[in-house]
Amino acid sequence: MKNRRQFLKHFGLATTTGVIANKLLLPKVEKSIDKANNRVESLSPENCAHEESYWESIRAAYQVSEEIINLNNGGVSPHPIVVEEAMVRFHRYSNKIPSFNMWRNLDREREPLREKLAMLAGCDPEEIAIQRNASEALETVIFGLPLKKGDEVILCKQDYPNMMNAWRQREKRDGIVLKWLDFKFPIEDKVEIVHRYEAAISKKTKIFHVTHIINWMGQIMPAKELADVAHKNGIEIILDGAHSFAHIDFSIQDLDCDYFGTSLHKWLGAPFGTGMLFVKKKKIRKIYPLLAAPQNQRKDIRKFENLGTRSFAIEQAIGQAINFHEKIGIKRKEARLRHLTSYWTNAVESISGVSIGTSAKKEFGCAISLLQINHLSPNTVAQRLYSEFNIHAVAIDIHNVFGVRITPNVYTLKKDLDLLIEAITFISKT
Repeated sequence: MKNRRQFLKHFGLATTTGVIANKLLLPKVEKSIDKANNRVESLSPENCAHEESYWESIRAAYQVSEEIINLNNGGVSPHPIVVEEAMVRFHRYSNKIPSFNMWRNLDREREPLREKLAMLAGCDPEEIAIQRNASEALETVIFGLPLKKGDEVILCKQDYPNMMNAWRQREKRDGIVLKWLDFKFPIEDKVEIVHRYEAAISKKTKIFHVTHIINWMGQIMPAKELADVAHKNGIEIILDGAHSFAHIDFSIQDLDCDYFGTSLHKWLGAPFGTGMLFVKKKKIRKIYPLLAAPQNQRKDIRKFENLGTRSFAIEQAIGQAINFHEKIGIKRKEARLRHLTSYWTNAVESISGVSIGTSAKKEFGCAISLLQINHLSPNTVAQRLYSEFNIHAVAIDIHNVFGVRITPNVYTLKKDLDLLIEAITFISKT
């Protein structure tokens, strides 16, 4: 206990709380963001989205490259400096006496972190497992479901490759049947999307696998409506939330999915290699963990966390990412992301030969957008953005999705997008 008290004191925490995840941001950062928040306190999230001076304060909390404009935040997002510093502090603490400081102290702090994540997600802490990424979280469910030969899973060809490969492996191993839907996005009709899944249902259908926001072009899928159809037909729904969590405003409880997996190193800005799994409490018992767990954990969400030795420093730094995210607020954050998207897409969509392969409607798109220049391949456009304008974006050419994915984040400023607009204008004409 003496060591624990010294540990908490070292991190500026009262021993009565014992909650590292709830620790405030570093004083300098805390003061800076509070000052910025006070300036926009009276503004709606939509009006705040236009206040560039506020977002310059947010940008100052990141280590932003001076050489390259990063517009591939859809792949993995940088984390704020306070998250990086937390990782370093926790790592140094761990390294002093690894087996003691990690297993006796930091390991205990997973519980308050679980509570913090559950509060952010809008669910019971006993339904949240801390993972390393969305692939691990979702594959835990995919490989853990007690499916048998002939059972059917409905999914689509625009889902994430790791998930599709996991299902193909179950198909090969267990003889389950995969029913593939093929969409041509963007689609601005929830009924049309839901009908496609519903039409594929048979008496053998057991699972809907749905990507909440399609990573290739940012299409938002009608998760709640699909969950309603699934449950009406006695089907479970797995929701891939890798790109929706901490990006758009929702709670897992409101979506009514049975399983949800996400990467926290994307839109939450947590350390690289952090993720989260949600499993409805009543369904935990039937899911086999990806890595074996003790028998007494059959009903316990913690059975999905038996990873052996992992980086407790990385795990605990998630708490700082949550605090930073909450300082901005999801409504303000989403409004800014939408404003940035409309800022650049509105400026270029009237250019001859340029189109946007993502819906501008709130229900169907947010920060991830697909740039298309008719006479040029996605690879050519992405290469020219980088070589001629130092803009980093990613070329997409997969299953009816053809273009360059452009993804800003909260540290992106309009001046960055002004260069993007200039680049698109130039490239489209040459």
